[in-house]
Amino acid sequence: MKVHLSAICGTAMASLAGLLRELGHEVTGSDQNVYPPMSTQLEALGIPILSPYAEGNVPEDADVVVIGNALSRGNPEVEVVLDRRQRYTSLPALLAEELLRPRRSLVVAGTHGKTTTASLLAFLLDRAGLEPSFLIGGVPVDFERSYRVREGKHFVVEGDEYDCAFFDKRPKFVHYLPEVAVLGNIEFDHADIYPDLEAVKTAFVRLLNVVPRTGLLVAGADSPALAELLPKAHCRVETFGLADGADWRATELRPTAGGARFRLHGKGQDLGHFVVSLPGEHNVLNAVAAVAVAVAEGVEPDAARQALEAFGGVRRRLEVRGREGGVTVYDDFAHHPSAVAATLQALREQETVGQLVAVFEPRSYTSRMRLFQEAYAEALGTADRVVVAAAHLPEKVPEKDRISEPELVARMRERGVEADFVPTVDRIVGLLAGSLKAGDRVVILSNGGFGGICDRLLEALAAGRSSRMAPPDNSSGAGERPVI
Repeated sequence: MKVHLSAICGTAMASLAGLLRELGHEVTGSDQNVYPPMSTQLEALGIPILSPYAEGNVPEDADVVVIGNALSRGNPEVEVVLDRRQRYTSLPALLAEELLRPRRSLVVAGTHGKTTTASLLAFLLDRAGLEPSFLIGGVPVDFERSYRVREGKHFVVEGDEYDCAFFDKRPKFVHYLPEVAVLGNIEFDHADIYPDLEAVKTAFVRLLNVVPRTGLLVAGADSPALAELLPKAHCRVETFGLADGADWRATELRPTAGGARFRLHGKGQDLGHFVVSLPGEHNVLNAVAAVAVAVAEGVEPDAARQALEAFGGVRRRLEVRGREGGVTVYDDFAHHPSAVAATLQALREQETVGQLVAVFEPRSYTSRMRLFQEAYAEALGTADRVVVAAAHLPEKVPEKDRISEPELVARMRERGVEADFVPTVDRIVGLLAGSLKAGDRVVILSNGGFGGICDRLLEALAAGRSSRMAPPDNSSGAGERPVI
């Protein structure tokens, strides 16, 4: 089958491209915005990316065109597909029919933690010899890619609540045939398609409605909005969390070097201490959810314990991108206020000597809305110093609803936080490279490419270090230094 993917550089779309290639299909793709890690993943697969969008990108002989949910009427590729009466579909629908239906589908959903929990679950099953397939909205370090097809019966899939396509406005996960669903938490997000929290909760009820009565729901007990929905489940429910009463409960949380240690109580049994190589309370909860599902699927708790400690993490989820001159640069996908707060708190718990610096790009629709501005001021205020970049494509949000970067900075300053609005990546890199000191940590917070800021900052820090270390060149006059 010849498949063309319009909007191929989305995390899920690029992963679908890889899965289709592994199944032996011919794949082509196009996109408007091309950046790592998905662009490099596609390049490694030998799948060319046509850009920008154009009618000629779509092969006339494609058997099916997968239209990404970022595209709508007026896009030239959408229009030519409709004009030709070509067969078209959405990512979730094609994934379900080609890959999920023959396998046992384990769907990981929720407002936060989906990518990490799905990666953890796939890793635990893999270490237990169950050879799971998976599609994840990020790149697990241990697998070095976001997808895989194997012989095992399990398929781990990240279940996004975002809509499927311009022609199918249901949440993606309704297609995913879940026999086991993980639902970690529910908050108001994706404000471009959901008007309020009640609408978000309705979307997740749709997930509960497609889990069969013989299935299993593993649900976060610490999420009030989710707790309200649990009576609507038609299947067995097991809860996880930190509070008393959860079926799977973490206690005695302690930070470790780069991670966390906790005691796990599973369905009335004390399973002893576990270590996850990711920092923060939120990652402990992600780990508990993954262990609960793995045990339900036949993994022994001791095997899960050993695997959990070996887990290498996920690209762009508190990923250490590099260290230069004693400064550590992290890259993190966090863009919802709660996720930003959790990320910064996790870093706060680590023993350090320098400042914690947060660089925030309002890029998602939610982060560009004034509605969340006060929540961001509070969340970012956990850092010692904050740099706010210009919002990405602010015109996509009505002016009356749009975040004000200067007002956000002013609110943080009122809280006693050193904060600045620095619009461009060039200026941010210049500011930080000239002021960071050994022991400082910088976390880049954005759900997009952000102009390659991590690499550019590390390069600038390295250049500055080289300049400081260079010996004086007195051949052309005392006190003069060579140009670096």
